[in-house]
Amino acid sequence: MHIDPRGFRYAVAGLIVLVLVAIVLWPAARLVDSGTVDRGTVRETVDAEGRTRLQDRYVIAAPVAAMARRLQLEPGDAIKVGQVLVVLDPVMAPALDARSLAEARAQLAAARARLGAAREESRAAAALAQQLGAEAERQMALALNRLVATEAAERAQTAASRGEREAASAKFREAVARHEVSAAEAVIERGSREQTDAALELRAPVAGIVLRRHYESARPVQAGEPLIEIGDPAGMEVEVDVLSADAVRLREGMSVELLRWGEGRPLLGRVRRVEPGGFTKYSALGVEEQRVWVMVEITSPREEWPHLGEAYRVNARFVLREMKDALRAPASAVFAQDGGEAVFRIDGSHARLTPVRTGVQGGGLAEIVEGLQAGDRLVVHPDRELEDGMRVRVR
Repeated sequence: MHIDPRGFRYAVAGLIVLVLVAIVLWPAARLVDSGTVDRGTVRETVDAEGRTRLQDRYVIAAPVAAMARRLQLEPGDAIKVGQVLVVLDPVMAPALDARSLAEARAQLAAARARLGAAREESRAAAALAQQLGAEAERQMALALNRLVATEAAERAQTAASRGEREAASAKFREAVARHEVSAAEAVIERGSREQTDAALELRAPVAGIVLRRHYESARPVQAGEPLIEIGDPAGMEVEVDVLSADAVRLREGMSVELLRWGEGRPLLGRVRRVEPGGFTKYSALGVEEQRVWVMVEITSPREEWPHLGEAYRVNARFVLREMKDALRAPASAVFAQDGGEAVFRIDGSHARLTPVRTGVQGGGLAEIVEGLQAGDRLVVHPDRELEDGMRVRVR
């Protein structure tokens, strides 16, 4: 068979031209970022900023006008129940007239009545704490025998712990009431005609630490003037102001993570109370916002946060919903499509438009209810020019 050399050369040249034209006209692969579908935990959270505070904080004030001696205690010093905090020396003052003396006696009677009420509250709280503790023990025994759900036993333990705290708080209130009676008695004693020059000692109603000093050097003080502030750091909690739109989604007992408190590991807590009333606050950009105070109880052991003080800044992360061992994908890969949701799944070197249905979203992740499987690669942050079947190349 004879082949014309010239025709063969023309055919080869034409084929080369066709190949070059095909290469020029062939669409280039679009450069994209990718993510992988895997299994893990997906949580929907609300983040807000708060600060620590003591549940029971006591301001020791001067019951009468006097000369306060120089304070020897420093902020952070540990104190015991009954320890002398401030010593007040008498000043030259006239004795109480009949009306003032009657008022002082009425205040003493009111203080004694408050002491009686505080004692009864303390006894009732102690009885309730004992009952809740016994109930928690019964529930734990039943849970070990699988006669009740574990959640019931945990709720009983939480109730018992709260009962113990309420009983301790009631004892503190009783001690404060007793202190008020002593202060009222001192007013009458010092205001009577038989007043002496004895110094008045103000003692600690509870054990704790010194939080603040309102004065340092010796000086005259007026009746009702705050002198020193004390509290028990074991009763620390966190007050968080959240948007009212987020506050309606919070519930008592909800889990909370406390972040950026000074250490890398988060502290654990739970919502103790959501205030029923809100307040107006202006953001850094001058936007008027309605916010609500939420009280968070720290559940991590005290040994994990020994240096966390009162009025320290803390970030709170409220866990609204949590799905464990869920099929999840980067939330940036999901977009709205025809009234639903979809992703671009990378199939070899092509992007395939794939409808999906999502569930819980949070932390940059989205739960995939249907449409994908573990190991699928997706295009994250897809641009508007990306279409189904288009060639892609991962960065």
